[in-house]
Amino acid sequence: MQKIKLTENEKRDVLKYIEADKPLPEKYRWLLFADKKQVELVWHGKTSEVTKTVLPFQTIEVVDEPRAETTKETKENPQQALFDFDERGRQISGWTNKLIWGDNKLILSSLKSGPLREEIEKAGGLKLIYIDPPFDVGANFSMKVEIGDDELTKKPNVLEELVYRDTWGKGADSFIAMIYERLSLMRDLLADDGSIYVHCDWRVNSYMRLVLDEVFGKDDYRNEIIWQRDAVGKGGKKISKQWSKEIDHLLWYSNSNNYYFEQQFKQSDELTHTQLKEFRYKEDNGRLFKIVTLGNYSKDSIEKMRKKNLIHTTSTGKEYKKYYLDEFQLAIGSLWHDIPNISHGKNPEALNYPTQKPEKLLERIVKASSNEGDLVADFFCGSGTTLAVAEKLGRKWIGSDLGKFSIHTTRKRMISVQREIKESGKGFRAFEILNLGKYERQHYIGVNDNLREEQKQKQIAEKENDFIKLIIKAYKAEAVENFKTFVAKKAGRLVAVGPINLPTSRLLVEAVIKECIEKKITKVDILSFEFEMGLFPKIQEEAKGKGIDLALKYIPREVFDKRAIEKNQIEFHDVSYIEIKPHIKPAGKRTPGTVAVELKDFSVFYNQDIVDNVIAGLKKGAHKVLVEAGNIIKVTKDKDGVVNREVLTKKWTDWIDYWAVDFDFESKEEIVRIKNDEGEIEKVWTGDYIFENEWQSFRTKKDRSIELKSVSRECGAGRRKIAVKVVDIFGNDTMKVIEVKI
Repeated sequence: MQKIKLTENEKRDVLKYIEADKPLPEKYRWLLFADKKQVELVWHGKTSEVTKTVLPFQTIEVVDEPRAETTKETKENPQQALFDFDERGRQISGWTNKLIWGDNKLILSSLKSGPLREEIEKAGGLKLIYIDPPFDVGANFSMKVEIGDDELTKKPNVLEELVYRDTWGKGADSFIAMIYERLSLMRDLLADDGSIYVHCDWRVNSYMRLVLDEVFGKDDYRNEIIWQRDAVGKGGKKISKQWSKEIDHLLWYSNSNNYYFEQQFKQSDELTHTQLKEFRYKEDNGRLFKIVTLGNYSKDSIEKMRKKNLIHTTSTGKEYKKYYLDEFQLAIGSLWHDIPNISHGKNPEALNYPTQKPEKLLERIVKASSNEGDLVADFFCGSGTTLAVAEKLGRKWIGSDLGKFSIHTTRKRMISVQREIKESGKGFRAFEILNLGKYERQHYIGVNDNLREEQKQKQIAEKENDFIKLIIKAYKAEAVENFKTFVAKKAGRLVAVGPINLPTSRLLVEAVIKECIEKKITKVDILSFEFEMGLFPKIQEEAKGKGIDLALKYIPREVFDKRAIEKNQIEFHDVSYIEIKPHIKPAGKRTPGTVAVELKDFSVFYNQDIVDNVIAGLKKGAHKVLVEAGNIIKVTKDKDGVVNREVLTKKWTDWIDYWAVDFDFESKEEIVRIKNDEGEIEKVWTGDYIFENEWQSFRTKKDRSIELKSVSRECGAGRRKIAVKVVDIFGNDTMKVIEVKI
C-alpha cells in the first residue's frame, strides 16, 4: 500500500467535506487510493464483497425414468457402470444431476462453500459454465401460456417481479452489481481448467467485457464469438434508419491457461448456399465436388486416385483432383452465421420460452469446452437448453433459475430427454429438484445498500411495517399486538404474513404452529406471495394432528393497486385442491398386488388482472385473456364497444399441465448435510420425505392431451402412502398424500 501524501490544504479540504457530510471531489479518489488500477469499471455502490451465506439444499423431488440394466447398455455407455440401480431400474449411486430453484447468488455461495462442493469435486469439478442472463432492461419477463387456440400472458409472480425490477429495472448500475457478484462466485466454483461462456447482446456487452476482465483477469480472456442469430435480408424487413441488430455476443474466458478446447468443424451438409456458390461445386451422380489442380502428384498417385473416381477431366482434357462435398470440413471460427435462432412458430425445439436458444448453439460450446462425463452448469437455465444438450452429449449438469415456471419447463424437457435416450438404448442419469431449505430474511425492496448497518435495519423495519399494514388492509383484517408470529385477526382466525421478497419457509410455518400450541390457538391463516416447494399438504396435516386448522393463502399481486384495495376487489386465494382415487388389486396366490391412481378433480383459485379495469382500458376491436376466480376468461370489445366474456377453461382438466405419482412416498427420507459447531459435516433428517417421481403425464407443445389414470404398480402387502403432485399451467405445484392398504 502506497503512503498517502496530502498537502495541509488538501487535508483541511477532506475534513471540511466529511464534516459537511458531502461527497469528496473525484480528484481525492486518486490521491487517497493511489494504488488502484489505472483502468477499472466503476459503478454506483461498487464493492468487492461477495456473499458467504451457506444454506442447506432441500431435495424436493427425484426424477428418474426407470430403465433396465443390460450388458449392451453398459458397453455402449461406460457411464452406466458408474452407478447402480434398484429393483425398479432407478439410479441409487453416483452423481445425480441438479435442477435448483432460487436466487442463484445464494445457490452459488452454497455450492461453493457448502457440503455439495465435495460432491462436485468428486464428479471431476465444474468444467464448463454457460450463462445467458436476462440483459434487457426493459423486459417484463412474462410468459405465454397456451389455452386452446388462445394465449394467456402469465405475469411473473410478485417475488420474481421484485427481484427482476431491482436487478434490471434500475439500469446498468444494478445489473453490473448483480452480475459482478455472481461471476465472482462462479469463478471460485469453476475448475482450474474450466471455461465460462457469457451470452449477451448490444445492451450490455461493453459492460460485460469489463466486468469479466476484472473478475477473471484480462489474461484469461480467450475470445469473443459473434453469433448472427437472425438472417439479414429475409422476411421482407422494412428499410431502417440504422444497421440491423441481428447479432449476439458470446464472451469466452478460462480460469487459467490450462483450459480444455477441441476445435469444432463445420460438416459439409452444414455449409451455406453462399459458400457452395463460392466453391463452384460440380455434381457427380448426385454428389457435389470441387476441383483443385493436381500439382506435383506422381503418376502412381494419380492412377490410384483415378481408380477411386477422384479425378475430374474437363472438356479440354485437363485433369483435376476431386474433393467431394460430403467428405469436406471447415474449421469453425469466431463468427457463427450457420445456426439460426429459434422460430417459435415452426421449430420443433420451441417451447414458447421467450429467451430460448437453439440446441445447436449450445452443442457447439459444450463439445468445444468439455469432454464426455464432465460437469456442465447453467445458473440462468431458463427453458433448460444447456441441460438438455449436456444430457444428450453424456455430460453431468447443474442448472438453476429464479423462476418456478422455468424450473417446471425444464423438468418436463429433461423427462422428455430421458425418454428419448432410453428409447435409443443408451444410459442417462437421474436428476433432483432442489431449493434452499431455509432462508435468511434479507433486505426488503427499496432499502438503500449504501447506508450504515444500523440505518439499514431501521429502514428494513419501516418497510416491513408498511408492507404488513398494506396486507392487513387488503385482507380486511384487524391488526393485533403481543404475538410473535401473528399480525392480525379476521372472523375468529389469527393471521400471519410471510416475507415480501422470499417464499414462506417451513421454519416460519413451524414457528406459527409452535405459538398456536403455546397460546391454544386453533384457527390460523398464513398469507404469502409464494410458499416453499413441497411445503403442503404435509405441513397442514401436521397442524391438523395438533388441533390446528391451518389455511395457506396466496397474496394476489393486486395488493399494490390502491384503487383495487379501496374498491374491495382484492381476493386472497387458497392453495389448489386435488381429489384422487386409488385403484387397488389385492395380491393373489401367485400374483402380487397392484395399485394405480386416478386424478378425479383439481381446482385453482387464481386471479390475474381485475376484469373491470381490463374492460375500462380495452380498445374497441381488441381482446385480452385474463384469470378471474380460477377461470381463464377472454374479454372482447367489438367495434361498437360491446363487451363479451368467454370462459376458456371449460373443465377442470384444462388447468393441469403435469402430474406425477410416488407409489411409496415415505420410503426415502430427506437428508440434509450441514456443518456442526466443530466444522464437521453431519447428515440430518429434516423430518420430511423426498417425492420420487415414478410415473408422470404432461402436456407438450406437440401433444396437448393428458392421461388421468396412472399405470398400475406392483406393491407388497400392507399399508403405504401414495403421493400425487399436480403442476398447473402457471407452473405452481400442489401435492396430496393418501394412505392405502394393499
